[in-house]
Amino acid sequence: MPGPPSPAQLAGRKAAVHPVAPPVPDGPSSESLAFGRVDEDGTVYVRTQEGERAVGSYPGSTPEEALAYFARKYDELAAAAQLLQQRLAQTDLGAHEARESLAHLREHIGEANVVGDLAALSALVDQVEATVAARQEQESAARAEAKVRAAQEREALVAEAEGIAATDPAQTQWKAASARMRDLFDTWKGMQRSGPRLDKETEHALWQRFSAARTGFDRQRKTWFSHLDEQQAEARRVKESLVAQAEALAGSRDWGATAGEFKRLMQQWRQAGRAQRSQDDALWSRFKHAQDTFFAAKDEVAAAENAEFVANLEVKEALLAEAEALLPITDLQVAKRELRSVQERWDIAGKVPRADMQRIEQRLRKVEQAVRDQEDQRWKQSNPEVSARAQSMVEQLERAVQGLEQDLAAAEAGGDDRAVAEARQALEARRAWLDSARSGLAEFGG
Repeated sequence: MPGPPSPAQLAGRKAAVHPVAPPVPDGPSSESLAFGRVDEDGTVYVRTQEGERAVGSYPGSTPEEALAYFARKYDELAAAAQLLQQRLAQTDLGAHEARESLAHLREHIGEANVVGDLAALSALVDQVEATVAARQEQESAARAEAKVRAAQEREALVAEAEGIAATDPAQTQWKAASARMRDLFDTWKGMQRSGPRLDKETEHALWQRFSAARTGFDRQRKTWFSHLDEQQAEARRVKESLVAQAEALAGSRDWGATAGEFKRLMQQWRQAGRAQRSQDDALWSRFKHAQDTFFAAKDEVAAAENAEFVANLEVKEALLAEAEALLPITDLQVAKRELRSVQERWDIAGKVPRADMQRIEQRLRKVEQAVRDQEDQRWKQSNPEVSARAQSMVEQLERAVQGLEQDLAAAEAGGDDRAVAEARQALEARRAWLDSARSGLAEFGG
């Protein structure tokens, strides 16, 4: 049967990788032996600062063997203490585990019946205990810092959840936002399982905020999609009505009015909103089919009409050549007669392709305007009232010129240079006006 674990085994337990314990020699160290003796009756004594103390006997052995036995027991305790000290110095051994190992070590040392330097062993254990205390302080500080970081991380998580919940429903990307909320909740649970524990009050306050944000978000999502369902149902109802109207118009041959109706229906379709995708696609397919059916028939008729309009265009191009040949107008009466003939045949010729309509109409209007301008000019020239005013103006200017000629002659006779210059300037101006007035009178045949 194996014996109980040694102190060195207890000190090294619970560690996957630890420093190797100082080897305990098969025989005791000479230093340990120096602290013991064996009396004549076989009792083994250890020397301490307080004096000698009996530690036991080893019956059936020599004094040397008995002393060596108790010295080896001392060396095992010293090796266990040194091993624990190394683990504290060289590994991340936790303070709790180290304190448990130290307690086991002290338990074995107690009033240990061993031979060796008990004062040195006690000092070594005290040194280990001081190291454990320092490790405890470090871990406490690290835990406090970790709690602060954990609280900050939880606060950031809660703030993000509250931000998502506070987003305008019309601006929310619901699929992405819902996925993010689930991620945040999973992160929260992970923090609770493996993260530092917060104080109860802080933990509770943060959870209340986080839970309220999740609840608010879920309520808002349900409300939004409920409202969306209502909107989609209303859009489906409106579009079903529009489809029915479109299908009723598909066979119409009232091209202009029906095309206007389809335009109105399309505007209402855009304003109706979206139904559920599958329903919306099916309704649009029916609406588009009805619309295409009508416009395909309209385009077919328009194509036939366009062939006729091309022939009409050739006729009107020939009529334009006749009309434009009247310019410039030399005989107004002949031009008016020929233009009336062109206009009568123009109306009979019928419609032309839409793309050519404005071009040929403008060319005909140009000829018509030229004839009207000629008529207006002839009327002005034959207007008695205007002619009389022009004649009167010429006579007045002629009298003014005669008077100024007399003034000039008088000034020259008097030798007044200034008066001569003023009279000559005024006479030149009146003569220029007279020439203009006579030109205008000539247009009236005066």
